[in-house]
Amino acid sequence: MLSSPIKVACLGSGYFSRFHYDAWRRIADVELVGAADLALDRAASTGLPAFSDLTSMLQTVKPDVLDIITKPPTHLEAIREALAAGIKFIICQKPLCNSLEEVRIAIDLAERADATLVVHENFRFQPWFRCMAKAVEEGLVGKVHQFTFRLRPGDGQGADAYLDRQPYFREMPRLLIHETGVHFIDVFRYILGMPRAVYADLRRLNSSIAGEDAGFFIFEYENGSRAMFDGNRHLDHAAENTRVTMGEALLEGDKGSLSLTGDGTVTFRSFGARELQTLLPGMGWQGFGGDCVHALQCHVVQGLLTGSLIENQAKDYIHVIELEEAVYRAAEEHRKQELS
Repeated sequence: MLSSPIKVACLGSGYFSRFHYDAWRRIADVELVGAADLALDRAASTGLPAFSDLTSMLQTVKPDVLDIITKPPTHLEAIREALAAGIKFIICQKPLCNSLEEVRIAIDLAERADATLVVHENFRFQPWFRCMAKAVEEGLVGKVHQFTFRLRPGDGQGADAYLDRQPYFREMPRLLIHETGVHFIDVFRYILGMPRAVYADLRRLNSSIAGEDAGFFIFEYENGSRAMFDGNRHLDHAAENTRVTMGEALLEGDKGSLSLTGDGTVTFRSFGARELQTLLPGMGWQGFGGDCVHALQCHVVQGLLTGSLIENQAKDYIHVIELEEAVYRAAEEHRKQELS
């Protein structure tokens, strides 16, 4: 366990890092001590002591925690470098590393160093999925028959898709599942557990990008439940901001169903009824995705201060990466993949 304040340093100051820095600043038990980026001016723009390389930052500010907010190809080397510098707690953005093999190496390195490696997989911390998980756990919907999420951010059309926010999306050989669908692999696992089989169909609609941008996968569970991710980055959904929830969800059981709409509202309808009960009203959350970055980082800080179990540790999260590989394998082979 650590004592307050926990000293946090961050590697990376690109587009999404703003949500990390903002969330850390809103946690009373955290002191931000440094930012590193190959572009020194971007690191300096955070208002923190700025460094152009990770080693210099770690040697100078000696943080308790390193938050890695860079692209997947940089993750393994950053983890290796941090462990060599004696850092015992690392948070790393998803997608974790560049391959399943690299993830296994990162986990082994962390275990050998007696360090904790946590994946910044924040969608399971979105308030609507926490709400739905609680309803399922308490038996509100009864036996779950199907959980469907329809991803419709509406940002994938045209020759200039993604250029204004995350241009590296355009060059990723695997996009829809590796970058975005992986969130929902983890959400399905969080709410329903590990599946026993998966089927997938993936396609590329925009010829200006390298990877797939539409498709679906279906998880099959031992108890007969199904979970379906239906993603299409070209299409949108009815929301003032399509990036709040990124789409809509329906979780159906034999006692009732849960619906998620684009403003983050979760409603419950009992089987046979017409009226809806609001379990979570839509509201103007701070930050990204219902302030899920802040929720995850608060959860991590609480674990570091009290010793409580921290979710998303890499040694468990590796199952998400294995499921991602099974999704791509199912799509490539055009057949259902049985999972051990």
